[in-house]
Amino acid sequence: MLHEKSIIITGASSGIGAAAARLFAGSGANLILTARRKEMLEEVRASIPDAARKVEILVGDVTDPDFAKAAVSMAIERFGGLDGAFNNAGMLGDMGPVSEMSLGSWRQVMDTNLTSAFLLAKHQVPALKARGGGAIVFTSSFVGQTIGLPGMAAYAASKAGLVGLTQVLSVEHGPDNIRVNALLPGGTRTEMAGDDPAFHDYVAGLHALKRMAEPEEIANAALFLLSDAGSFVTGSAMLCDGGNSITKA
Repeated sequence: MLHEKSIIITGASSGIGAAAARLFAGSGANLILTARRKEMLEEVRASIPDAARKVEILVGDVTDPDFAKAAVSMAIERFGGLDGAFNNAGMLGDMGPVSEMSLGSWRQVMDTNLTSAFLLAKHQVPALKARGGGAIVFTSSFVGQTIGLPGMAAYAASKAGLVGLTQVLSVEHGPDNIRVNALLPGGTRTEMAGDDPAFHDYVAGLHALKRMAEPEEIANAALFLLSDAGSFVTGSAMLCDGGNSITKA
């Protein structure tokens, strides 16, 4: 589905990003894997067959304005161009009511989840145009779109902002054959979700399927949006939430 396509994945050291790296590589993609944790990135790379030929890693922080440019430059230098990006890096941030949240905590979440997406798109779009088109997928969330959860104001606002960014980018660059979509996962068994069984049971109960997603399930949805299988899908906030959005009991 992604044969010889050059794809950037941010937040690729664990969870959904790591699952996407293995899935996309198995679908034929050439990958630029990025994250802050070098050792974990190298472990993901080592888990991919033929990684020496088709996978490069870039260690860095998505909030750094130079980072996005470096990732795109690596894709061009190593694989001849850029065909797509799964902008997946994000953070939950400090939990608590708005009245008790520090400005620093708010800004950290916004910089990591939303401003980084702007920076990534700013550099990815020209490279995609030079390639004749492509696709961008942002990892948003059901939080802030179909539900509000106490203590998650910064996270919800940043993830909802990604949907607005997605819509504008899709309209601006549809004529350039660039598709842009936001993927909204439900509760997923990742590092961010922790390892408390009681919490996992609670989260599972919020979904129609009465379970949490595995990272690979969300990665499959991202694969669809990035591949030609999703060729007429753009500007969407695509739910992959196990029925969370329609479950009230």
